[in-house]
Amino acid sequence: MERPSKDQYYINIAMAVSKRSTCLKRHYGAVIVVDDRIVGTGYNGSPSGHYNCCDLGICRRPTAEKGKDYFECPAVHAERNAIIQATKHDGCSVFGATLYLACEDVEHVDGVPAWDLIDAKPCMYCEEMIKMHGIARVVNGRNVLNGTDQ
Repeated sequence: MERPSKDQYYINIAMAVSKRSTCLKRHYGAVIVVDDRIVGTGYNGSPSGHYNCCDLGICRRPTAEKGKDYFECPAVHAERNAIIQATKHDGCSVFGATLYLACEDVEHVDGVPAWDLIDAKPCMYCEEMIKMHGIARVVNGRNVLNGTDQ
């Protein structure tokens, strides 16, 4: 039996979290780990109490390129949701944490979704938030596939 590395384990959890996404284009999942303990998870979706694109069947940025026109979208990014969840209660700090990020691209060929682990990276706004909270490391498929995982 071959056990997955810690990074593979947490990336797999991030993939599972992404399944809750309400986005019609891309499903992101994020997991924040401190001292080998999950302290927060998040997926891209509308704030609680607001409409979800998947429920309405309408995307407000259907032709936007990846990384463009974020302000047209009602969703909160997975990384932000995970940070908010992790720091919301008990004054938990994510300083020094590792954030795992996975993405499933819904715009795919032949109706079959494919994991886009390599390109799962924070946008510039989430990257700022990650830095401001002192998250030490971001892991995506590139880290895991290149053998730089732990």
